[in-house]
Amino acid sequence: MSAPSDELLDDLGRPSEDELAGLDAWWRANNYLTIGQIYLQANPLLREPLTAAHIKPRLLGHWGTSPGLSLIYAHVSRLIRMTGQRAVYLAGPGHGGPALVAAGYLEGTYSEIYPAVTRNEPGLLRLFRQFSSPGGIPSHVSVTTPGSIHEGGELGYVLVHAFGAVMDNPDLLAIAVVGDGEAETGPLEGSWKGVSFLNPARDGAVLPVLHLNGAKISGPTVLARKDPAEVRALLSGHGYEVIEVEGDDLPGMHLRFAAALAQAWGRIRAIQTAAREGTWDGSRPTWPLIVLRSPKGWTGPAEVDGITVTGTWRSHQVPLSGVKENPEHLAILERWLRSYRPDELFDETGAPVPLVSGQSPDGDLRMSATAHANGGLLTRDLDLPDFTGYAVKIGEPGVERAESTRRLGEFMRDIYSRNPDRFRLFCPDETNSNRLGAVFEVSDRAFMEHVTADDVAIGRDGRVMEVLSEHNCHGWLESYTLTGRHGMFATYEAFAMVSASQTVQHGKWLQEAKRLPWRAKVPSLNILLTSTAWRNDHNGFSHQGPGLIQVVLTQRGDVARVYLPPDANCLLSVADHAFRSRSYINLIVIDKQPQLQWLSMDQAIEHCTRGAGIWQWAGTDDGTSDPDIILACAGDVVTMETVAAAQILKERLPGMRVRVVNVVDLMTLPRPKDHPHGMSETFFTELFTDTVDVVFAFHGYPGAIHQLVHGRPDADRFRVRGFIEQGTTTTPFDMTVRNRTSRYHLVMDAINNARRLPPGAAALKDWCQSQLDRHEAYIVEHLEDMPEVRDWAVGRPA
Repeated sequence: MSAPSDELLDDLGRPSEDELAGLDAWWRANNYLTIGQIYLQANPLLREPLTAAHIKPRLLGHWGTSPGLSLIYAHVSRLIRMTGQRAVYLAGPGHGGPALVAAGYLEGTYSEIYPAVTRNEPGLLRLFRQFSSPGGIPSHVSVTTPGSIHEGGELGYVLVHAFGAVMDNPDLLAIAVVGDGEAETGPLEGSWKGVSFLNPARDGAVLPVLHLNGAKISGPTVLARKDPAEVRALLSGHGYEVIEVEGDDLPGMHLRFAAALAQAWGRIRAIQTAAREGTWDGSRPTWPLIVLRSPKGWTGPAEVDGITVTGTWRSHQVPLSGVKENPEHLAILERWLRSYRPDELFDETGAPVPLVSGQSPDGDLRMSATAHANGGLLTRDLDLPDFTGYAVKIGEPGVERAESTRRLGEFMRDIYSRNPDRFRLFCPDETNSNRLGAVFEVSDRAFMEHVTADDVAIGRDGRVMEVLSEHNCHGWLESYTLTGRHGMFATYEAFAMVSASQTVQHGKWLQEAKRLPWRAKVPSLNILLTSTAWRNDHNGFSHQGPGLIQVVLTQRGDVARVYLPPDANCLLSVADHAFRSRSYINLIVIDKQPQLQWLSMDQAIEHCTRGAGIWQWAGTDDGTSDPDIILACAGDVVTMETVAAAQILKERLPGMRVRVVNVVDLMTLPRPKDHPHGMSETFFTELFTDTVDVVFAFHGYPGAIHQLVHGRPDADRFRVRGFIEQGTTTTPFDMTVRNRTSRYHLVMDAINNARRLPPGAAALKDWCQSQLDRHEAYIVEHLEDMPEVRDWAVGRPA
């Protein structure tokens, strides 16, 4: 790469009269198509006078932000034509959807992907009628919009998606349009820090365009009302070189924005050239940022009924309402539409004239056709080491202890080494805490700010992403995968709820993408939750919450996957599967603390492949007849409590037939018609019978299991114990006692629900209660759990 010549930058910054005519024609055409989508169901090119019959019955959409989005798009397209720069366009004001749909249509991509939307008058009519209509498309920049990797329906994430898209993507420029309403959100305010992690030698560039049009849906925005000097100070304090464009005059705004874009792109290329040709001093660059101030609803009706509209919040959505019923409003709409001179923009067939269509780049340089926004086309499989090489060697089950996530860290260390350009771990300052620190043997943490002698494993060449923001980590990984790369987001379980809505929105994206044959499958979004509710006894109630499981369970079965590996070998098997998978949300939940190890690697692979299984060694069920009770479990801590409960029953009620079932793939519990992983009726009966009561110890909220087994034979026989919001700063075992999932509670539940009880059951219940009483007194006096609980392993007294 070499820096652009002064001549090229001068040409970029000073469009000729012919270029200005083309830019303005494309912009007018895009504005016209935007308004047509909001209002028209007939007469798409105004070949006859506009009547009420031509107006949609429901007027939906957002006009206010759209002219600015279109102006930026037109000028970036010119930049691409002149330089060959590959770019992806992310619209933070997501409800400016009609502007981006119109852009894809003018570029021809829309008709290529959706052949029924032809580039003529019938195609225009279809384009208009489908917008925000039944059987059509949403009003925002959705998964159906060519060129989109950012839906924008939930504000706050455009910058994190832009930064994630360009990591390990050195030739890509991400244009991130930040709406001034969006700029008020917490996630967006935190995402400016992306420049502190972007390495110009190996990453692409993000060009934020802060579009200050003055208003949100019903009032002014903060940054638009601030003194411009304060806005400059804020943004320069984040590390940006601020370039400002303001006005509403034409062609003046075209000239000023072209000059600003040329300045910004020249600065980006200079930074990258220095970093890649060895003349960079290694300090964090000051990246450019454009502040665009233009009126909200620019070029729309200035006034309606004597009230100012353009430049105010009244133009945010549909600036003219009641058009069908109000002839004066209908006349205003017709004058507004004709002000763009559509007869100059579309030929007699309804196709864009050459002056308009000629503004688009060629082929996949068009932003609506870039493969970077359909990342499955660019995805290369990970070069994965054999995960069995990281196995925990065990003799008897439930004797050895290990930090399970430490083995996963070693696995990911070698994935980093073998995939230096397409794998990253994203973690909110907790990589070591979560026992994943082996990755630092091959990669530092990424950091572009200054480094001191006291810093460890941190620097500009690092590729482990640590920032104390779940929003940033989650969002970076989302766009990293949507542009074709692989990774994992690891965080404390309770704080996964900070970014839970992002998980939901990404799931919705994947669900809708599966319906679109032109969207290629992308690497899965892999989420590892550790430091779990059951082992955050020291941190207290605020750190105790398994809610993300419930969130993911609500998503459709073709996307949602939830795994609860009970030990290290199962974790490795699940992780290998997750890294190979496509277009899923893989939620993996396991604690980082030393825990008992249950299965050999061969056993773990078989167990994870089936998703669930009977642990015959743990129970007294010989398989010749139905057991008296089934103890089931899903989750590492509750698995230990279940096995301990089974041992107590085995030792103290030897005549009781107990079966132990462990579930590692939570989505095997539903019926096959309810989830693709759902186990067959035969296998379900093999595990749980059709009639025997089941005491189910679950890592998360009890209602989840009831939801999952709905429709199974006699589902009411499942008695579920799980997290019931009982927590505090206490001991590890006391967390299970407070939530009634302890081994003693499970034994009592088994006795209460067994179909047959041998002699001694009543005495055993009394003993369990006495153990609970003893526990309560012991932890207050000794500040730790009873030795038989703290040091328990299979074969020791429980």
